[in-house]
Amino acid sequence: MREFIEENLLERVMRLFEMFKINLRKSLSTLLLACFAFSLNAAEYTGRLSMHWNDKHHCTKHAQMFVDEVFEKSNGRLKIEVFHSGQLFGIREIMGGITSGAVDLGGVVGVVGFPKINKNFNVATIPGLFDSFEQQRQFFQKSDKGTEIWGDLLQKTNSTLVMYNPVGPVMTFSGARELTGVDAMKNLKARRLIGAEEPMWKAYGAKIVGLKTSEVYTALQTGMIDTINTPPQSIRAYSWWEFLKFGQKPYQYFADAYIMANSDWFNKLPNDLQKVVLDAGKKFGDVSTSKIIGVGEEVISEFEARGGKMTVLAGAEKDKFDKLMSEKVLPAMMDKFDADALKAAESFVGK
Repeated sequence: MREFIEENLLERVMRLFEMFKINLRKSLSTLLLACFAFSLNAAEYTGRLSMHWNDKHHCTKHAQMFVDEVFEKSNGRLKIEVFHSGQLFGIREIMGGITSGAVDLGGVVGVVGFPKINKNFNVATIPGLFDSFEQQRQFFQKSDKGTEIWGDLLQKTNSTLVMYNPVGPVMTFSGARELTGVDAMKNLKARRLIGAEEPMWKAYGAKIVGLKTSEVYTALQTGMIDTINTPPQSIRAYSWWEFLKFGQKPYQYFADAYIMANSDWFNKLPNDLQKVVLDAGKKFGDVSTSKIIGVGEEVISEFEARGGKMTVLAGAEKDKFDKLMSEKVLPAMMDKFDADALKAAESFVGK
């Protein structure tokens, strides 16, 4: 009888022990999940960054480097999430989203987002005016007229510049024919992204089709368009080079982009986190800028390796191009900016 009681007691103890282990495992699992969830939500401050570019585009990649740096240097106190591919706002809408506070930060292509706020930013689209991204930025940050334009943009959009994130220098690509010179552009079906491009396409005698970035691939595929002005990086990122077979230089203008922050969101950050954001923006803005021309040339080399043919205008054809720009394109652009803005920009660059 005693042995039976002892065996029964032992079984009960063992069952209790097993139940304890199971409950302990459940408790530990719950605790670990709770800790993991806490780690994801532990940031004191958060932000959302909207990009219209896809995740393959260099602008998105550099933006991700920026937000990763912010998270690391803030010791997890500030977490910014990137929404790419126009999940929140498109290329034309993003500046309005930042201004209203519908999103905290956004990637803005200057020549797309700024001219409707201050038309004088259109001087950045004048073919051949600026020689580099750095020179263009210096005009808007150092010259009297440039700082007037830039300050007006910041004030009207309630925004703060966080990072330069250039798209690239703009050139022409086509799937229709070899771009041997100015005359080769006639009757091409050209995509227009911004109004400032129209005078050039009209001077060429091309047929103009206005399209968003998200519509270009299908338009090239179906033949709605066969020609586009774009930085080289975009033909790879969006696979447009599947249809574009010919390219033409010179570079026409430098399409700069910016990570802008809603100023209310930025100013609510503690001073130390504001510094973290600006330091990270400076670091990866410098990285992006230093690589932009070289990466573009790499893409052109890949384009040629895929069978694409490049033409660099020189001699009589380059003279013809320059004459077209100065005698037809620039006069037709004069309603895109004030005369004093053009004069100031030309004086700044010594032209």
